[in-house]
Amino acid sequence: MSRLRSRGTFITFEGPDGAGKSTQVKMLAEALAEQRPLVLREPGGTELGERIREILLHQPEGMSAEAEMHLFMAARAELLRTRIEPALAAGRIVIDDRYQDSTLAYQGGGRGAPVEWPPTFPKPDLTVLLVLPPDVGLDRIRSGGKGLDRLDAEPLDFHRAVAAAYDRLAAAEPDRFLRLDARGAPEEIHAQVLGRVRSLLAQSEVRA
Repeated sequence: MSRLRSRGTFITFEGPDGAGKSTQVKMLAEALAEQRPLVLREPGGTELGERIREILLHQPEGMSAEAEMHLFMAARAELLRTRIEPALAAGRIVIDDRYQDSTLAYQGGGRGAPVEWPPTFPKPDLTVLLVLPPDVGLDRIRSGGKGLDRLDAEPLDFHRAVAAAYDRLAAAEPDRFLRLDARGAPEEIHAQVLGRVRSLLAQSEVRA
């Protein structure tokens, strides 16, 4: 579970749907626009990943926990090899909306699947975890008119188990995670994220 040896910087955003991940990803990308960050979402980002995304989030039929886990990780493996790793090797900043921590939290914590972190999946330099009570996140989705996807529609106990798994992941790697209350104003959350990112980039320049 080593970090990818490169000159690039790998930043991921995690948390429940409704926590404002996409908003924070967009704000960070705009703040770093001069550095041309590569912005991705999971599952997706490749032709294969988008096909898998449709199956995982919108297929009405159920599937086993392990099948679900392996589909997420197959999409991620393709994204890593074709987009993330080349960008990092070229010294770029990569911002990913969800990554392997999502699978650990949702399929591991929520489903109880035996999820591990593959040694070929690099660890992010920074993972921003947006924390939000599960019921608040689901209410945000409903009020926003987005509609619930297949995972959002799971019972509240499932989402509570996911939140607890995220808490355990953040506690186990406090140096990698930046844990923020998603109930704050988006601008205030962004300021904290940007401050941490700038510090990370400055450290990378010193090491280079």
